[in-house]
Amino acid sequence: MTRPRAVLAMNPRLTGALFDADALDRLRRATDIDTGLVVAEPDSRRSREALAEAEILIAGWEAPVVRAGQLSRLRAVIYAGGVAATCLEDPADLAARGVVAANARAANSGPVAEYTLAMILLATKRVILTERAYRASRTAPDHFAPQPDHGNYRQTVGIVGASTVGRAVLGLLRPFDLDVLLYDPTLTPEQAGELGARPVPLDELMAVSRVVSLHQPLTPQTHHQIDAGRLASMRDGATLINTARGGVVDQDALIAELRTGRIDAVLDVTDPEPPDPGSELWTLDNVVLTPHLAGSLGGELRRVGDAVTDEVERFVSGRPFAHPEDLAASARTRVR
Repeated sequence: MTRPRAVLAMNPRLTGALFDADALDRLRRATDIDTGLVVAEPDSRRSREALAEAEILIAGWEAPVVRAGQLSRLRAVIYAGGVAATCLEDPADLAARGVVAANARAANSGPVAEYTLAMILLATKRVILTERAYRASRTAPDHFAPQPDHGNYRQTVGIVGASTVGRAVLGLLRPFDLDVLLYDPTLTPEQAGELGARPVPLDELMAVSRVVSLHQPLTPQTHHQIDAGRLASMRDGATLINTARGGVVDQDALIAELRTGRIDAVLDVTDPEPPDPGSELWTLDNVVLTPHLAGSLGGELRRVGDAVTDEVERFVSGRPFAHPEDLAASARTRVR
């Protein structure tokens, strides 16, 4: 039986991080693939030739955007990350041709959810700001002073978006004595309840939550969804956590609000990313700024690579994907 031709397209440095020797052997057994060839830009002669022969495109972070016309034999796209359509200029055209897609974002959701849980618990206990104050003062704080907004008992945590990561965060929050709110207009109240959360409108969630954690996709509808008005409505001492996309927040409005010292922020993503060298985000004491590290790092990337390899084997054997993606729907909602 002829094995389908597969091609890797991503940052070449990523392949060694994603795929260990066993995963590479599995790919070679399932497909006709040159694992030493990684398409990093689509228009060189070698890249054009490889893409023209590709039946399976295995793509990942920093993959080039490939035109449908370059993929005349393509049957499947499997993406090591969030959205397979990210690497396609014409995903709707490919979907119309019958090209199917899968992504490994479920494998990447666990580390993001773990990062988020850690930051929620640190924020409600005000660990980071207290540590900075302690280091500066070199004196013990008064732990018995009235501090009703400190600690993780009966605090209100708002989750925006029941995405793959959002659902994982909700699962991790279940053991804690927290009032968990959820805004996701695609869910019924019963579905939200099954996730362990109380559904509320976004404006209410922003206004009453001690911590707001963002997990919505970046679409035309969610671009700057967290705007100046919603940021201004947040409680004094509240914390905004963003591990979604920088563009879901109006960053200028956020900086203006942070400048007052009234709220705090934990930002693993920004717009642009990284922030401009002169941005106040680098210097504000009430901001925790991390370089998009909530997702899989180091050995965690092997989990993503194994998930990609699993999907390749499923496709080649005629089984349905474990995590399919609707290319046509992705094309309608994505933001470049």
